[in-house]
Amino acid sequence: DKAHQLFGYQNDGMLHQRIEALVPEAVARYHEQLRDSFNARPETRAMGQNRDLLARRQDGSEFPVEVSLSYFRLEEELFVVAYVIDISFKKEAERELRAQHQRIARLNAELEQKVTDRTHALADTLSQLELRTRELTQALALEQELGELKTRFVAMASHEFRTPLTAVLTSVALLEKYAGPEQQDKRQRHYDRIRTSVMHLTDILEEFLSVGKIEEGRLEAHPTRLELAPLANETVAEVEGLRKPGQHIILQLPAALPPLWQDASLLRKVLVNLLSNALKYSHENTTITVRATAQEHALCLVVQDQGMGIARDDQTRLFQRFYRARNAANTPGTGLGLYIVARYVELMGGTIALQSELNVGTTVTITLPYENHSAD
Repeated sequence: DKAHQLFGYQNDGMLHQRIEALVPEAVARYHEQLRDSFNARPETRAMGQNRDLLARRQDGSEFPVEVSLSYFRLEEELFVVAYVIDISFKKEAERELRAQHQRIARLNAELEQKVTDRTHALADTLSQLELRTRELTQALALEQELGELKTRFVAMASHEFRTPLTAVLTSVALLEKYAGPEQQDKRQRHYDRIRTSVMHLTDILEEFLSVGKIEEGRLEAHPTRLELAPLANETVAEVEGLRKPGQHIILQLPAALPPLWQDASLLRKVLVNLLSNALKYSHENTTITVRATAQEHALCLVVQDQGMGIARDDQTRLFQRFYRARNAANTPGTGLGLYIVARYVELMGGTIALQSELNVGTTVTITLPYENHSAD
């Protein structure tokens, strides 16, 4: 009765039917061969065994089943017992379960994608935040630097401009009193004082103009062939008026020094600045030495003095604008000289280094390539 219900047969409609009536038509063609093979080598088969099987009802519709087989022999005759289970509900549950798994997998994938997107968005936000933080930090540092530069400039300008202007005004006032011809020597002394003060102001303005050109990118090196010895001698003669009593400048230049291909004007300004500093910050009866040596593809130029020296803490900032060593606060100066020198050396493709010790002296070493020009 259960078999009739399962396969949709009425009464005893299944009796005397061949088994092929219960399998799909596509399988029925070779099911007989399967039966013959089983009869020849019968074996017990457990229910299901991971096989997807279909059964056929009387109306031709198909449904999924699980089938187990067992057998026995009675008086040498083979009998086979088959248990058939309709697993339509199971298959539907499996389909539903797969659909749920797929849905869960899809939701997980969407969730992972959202997490990834949110992570990327958060990373982008953090990156932007870090960028803005760096920009703000740089802006703050720049503002602080500008504030410090302004403070240095005001302090320097108020001192450096006031001193020569005061000297000029004082000398003019005194000149008015020295009207007689017998006071010519006194007048001359004040003329010289005025001339020196004006030259000092001119030098300060020249330094300001040089810094402006450098920072605006309007200053370029124009290399030409030059001999170092004549240029060095001219430079020493130019700073001769700055020497204190007993100060000497010694040039130690090799006789066979190769010619340079550099900007003569920039190199002269560098030497003038370094020699001026050496004379200004050295005491009387001291020696300033200028040495040159030819290295491979480069010239090494050294300016060494026996001056007051520079503290180690100040040495790292000496090439900054308007910065002056603490022990030089009472000596006239703008704090621009070494900054300009470093930028000039950079324009010439060279490097600059400074070594100093308090109360011993300072040594500035400049290395310049012999050829600082393009293939043209």
